[in-house]
This record gives sequence, C-alpha cells and structure tokens, in this order.
Amino acid sequence: MGSHEATVAADETIAADAALLSEQLRALRDRLFPPTAQKTLRTFSSGEAARLIGVSDGYLRQLSIAGEGPQPETGAGGRRFYSLGDINELRRHLASQARAKGNTAKARSYVKWREPDDEHLQVIAVTNFKGGSGKTTTSTHLAQHLALSGYRVLAVDLDPQASMSALFGYQPEVDLTGNDTLYGAIRYDDDRRALTDIIRPTYFDGLDLVPGNLELHEFEHTTPRMLASGAGRGAGGLDDYFFARVQAALATVADRYDVVVIDCPPQLGFLTLSALCAATSVIVTVHPQMLDVASMSQFLYMTSDLLSVVREAGGTLNFDFLRYLITRYEPNDGPQTQIAGFLRAQFGERVLTAPMVKSTAVSDAGLTKQTLYEVGRDNFTRATYDRAMESLGAVNAEIEGLILDAWGRRSAAGGQP
Repeated sequence: MGSHEATVAADETIAADAALLSEQLRALRDRLFPPTAQKTLRTFSSGEAARLIGVSDGYLRQLSIAGEGPQPETGAGGRRFYSLGDINELRRHLASQARAKGNTAKARSYVKWREPDDEHLQVIAVTNFKGGSGKTTTSTHLAQHLALSGYRVLAVDLDPQASMSALFGYQPEVDLTGNDTLYGAIRYDDDRRALTDIIRPTYFDGLDLVPGNLELHEFEHTTPRMLASGAGRGAGGLDDYFFARVQAALATVADRYDVVVIDCPPQLGFLTLSALCAATSVIVTVHPQMLDVASMSQFLYMTSDLLSVVREAGGTLNFDFLRYLITRYEPNDGPQTQIAGFLRAQFGERVLTAPMVKSTAVSDAGLTKQTLYEVGRDNFTRATYDRAMESLGAVNAEIEGLILDAWGRRSAAGGQP
C-alpha cells in the first residue's frame, strides 16, 4: 500500500469513490435520456399492438380508419405506431363494445382487471438469498409483462441495492430524498407515511413503483430494537406483528391494483420475511449451478423455520403457488442441463416448465438500464433477440397462467409484443 493510501481512512476513500461513481452515473443517465433525464417507453407497431390486445392487425386498421379509439402515430410508409396508453384505451373501448352486446367473457379478454369481490390481490414475492440468480431481472420483466398484458401492477423494490428502481430510471441516492421507500410506510415511529404518498407512476401505463434505496436497511435495524422493547409482538392484534406490516401497507392500496410484484432483498432478513408473509405466491429464482442449488437448500431450511414461527403466531401462509424458476440457463451446458433435470426430478411441477435462458440481449439492454420490453428488435441481432423474447415470453405467460388459475379463470394467458 502506498504512503498516500496509508494516510487516508478507509471510510473516507470509500465515500469518495461512492460520490464519484454516483456523479458519473448521473452524467451517464443524462446522456442516455436527455433532456429531462426521464425514461419513456417506446411505441409499438400495429402488429405488436394487435397481438397485445388480441385482435388482428387488419381489425386494428379498420378501427383506425373508422376513427374509433385513439388514433396512432403514422411513420414512414404509413406505418402505424401505438403507445401503451393507446393500447390500453383501445382495450377499454373494445371491452365497452363487447359488454354492450352482452359478451362479458369477450370484455374480460380485453380488460383483465380482477373482480374485487371474487379475485384477491395477487402479491408475488420473487426471492432467493444468493445474488446473481436473476431475481431483479425476473421481477422487473414480470411486472412489465403484466402491465403490457393489461393488468394494473405495482412493483415494489425491497432490495436496498435498488436495482429494480435503477431499471425504472431512478438513481436512488439522487432521486430519493428520504422516507420515500416502503420503509416509510412500515416504520414504527410517527414519521410513517401512507403508501399512497410513496407510490410513483412509471413510463409504463398501468404500472406503478415503490422505489428502494439504502434506507430499507433501517427496518432490519429497528425491528430487533422494537421486539426487545415488546413492540412488534402482536400486542395490538395480528397487524401489530412486525411481519404483518408489509401486508397491512399493501392492503391500503389493494383496490388500485391486480398484481403486486415484490423484488426481495438477497438475504433472509426481516424485510424478506415480511414480504413472504404478505405474499399470496412466491417465485424462487435458481441459477442451475451446484453451489447455487446447495445455497438454495440452506435458504429453504431457514425460510421454513422462520415461517413456522409466523404460522404459530397466527399468520396465514397459504400460497396460491410456489414455483422455482431456472434462470440464466444455458441449454448447451451439460452440467446445467443435469442440474435442471435434478431439480425437476425433486420438485416436479413446482419447477416452472419454461426456464429463462441466459442471453446477451438481456445484459446488453441492461447497459442502458433497459429491459427487453423497452428496446426493440432492431437494436439486436434478430435471432438473439427473438430467442431471448421467446424464453421471456414463455416464463411470464406461465406465471400469468398461474395467476389466472388462482383467480379461477380458464382463459389463456395474454400475448407478447
């Protein structure tokens, strides 16, 4: 170590590196998304829009000619382009027409919102306590898929590293000023805020976000103190337990959404336990490597022990579905194929049929803080993009199908752009 490094405190060096990196990230974001540094979602071709809505491109053209619904943008050669807001408006228009004809099933195929009296809010926790399992990629793409399919979605970033928030265009240390993560709605003191005041709209029509940042760690620090003092132990009823606070916060906005997707922290702490207690369904991401599978075994043991304590305290833990998702899968990798087969042999149908393949398209899109749904096909080698989208579409359609099953619907999962 040089003489200069020896005279500088480690915390000061790290703080200086953090400040430098933060400033460079902000400058990069400003270059990528000028002039307002805010992300926008691309428009969709008429063919993509038709597939998302569930009609033919020709029928969409007829609606446009007749002046029904929102009018698309017209590009070179008369090509028509629709925003996601346009697509959702068309869905509502077609659903209204179907209801007027007494065809409620057809109307439901266009506007898929849940029936609040018969279909409960679906809260999906995406979790694993080993980093690199594709947890954030999975949860963000799932939330966006559901929004593109016409559901009302709330994405919750419970990871203090805030990778999901970054994919939605936020730089946590710059854009969040304090008390504006889920911690603000579940904290124990008088500074607690209503979740409605924390939720932020995104550039995906129908998709809102509860962003994350380092303040989420506070829940991990304050909860043990509250438990030691006697608080958070259910003295005021079940909702007073620390593990019920996330569930109680989400209940205050349940009527606004169909699905909540929670990106859990990559460790089994109070936040993850609270998310699992709020969840109606769970997706566990698994990278098919032996060390990851061994790590998952420990995760499952620990989760089981902690959730049994919750159940004994009166918490309900009846998941609609618990599924393992194989992520970053390389089909031509022999050992990975063996481990995937091993997992399917052990857990059967609890392993999702479709794996999420490893793709340079996902990582390349991530370089500009984007997802595959945001980048268009012309930005990649078409075969690479199509292969990644096929895999992603299969995974998300399978999860959507499980949601529909939980609601008692028999309709098929929606289309993909």
